[in-house]
Amino acid sequence: MSLPDNLPAPSFYDEVGGHETFARLVHEFYRGVADDPVLKPMYPEEDLGPAEERLLMFLEQYWGGPTTYGEQRGHPRLRLRHQPFKVNPDARDRWLAHMRAAVDTLDLPPIAEATLWDYLQRAAFAMVNTFEE
Repeated sequence: MSLPDNLPAPSFYDEVGGHETFARLVHEFYRGVADDPVLKPMYPEEDLGPAEERLLMFLEQYWGGPTTYGEQRGHPRLRLRHQPFKVNPDARDRWLAHMRAAVDTLDLPPIAEATLWDYLQRAAFAMVNTFEE
């Protein structure tokens, strides 16, 4: 069965389960960050809730979901927004470890998992802004 020509193809966001999937990913990620001695101090709020909401909105918009991030915060400017923080290879690797653990909880189809993980790795490497310890 094929889709009528006038219907758009489902987005990656929709294909992997939409809001529920991304909310679970981000929540699991921040559970790890909450106890990380390197990453936790990078978050301005004691409560990670606002950061969790920002990442959720960003990822949802990036993958074809609601455009709330752009409406509330404008262009992502990820490197600029992370510039005040010392994002060295250790911080990147810790971020990736927590994100890997979060991705593993989703039980996504292999191609979807690979697509998501590829993006997350590229994003993490792009955020490195110093090689100082």
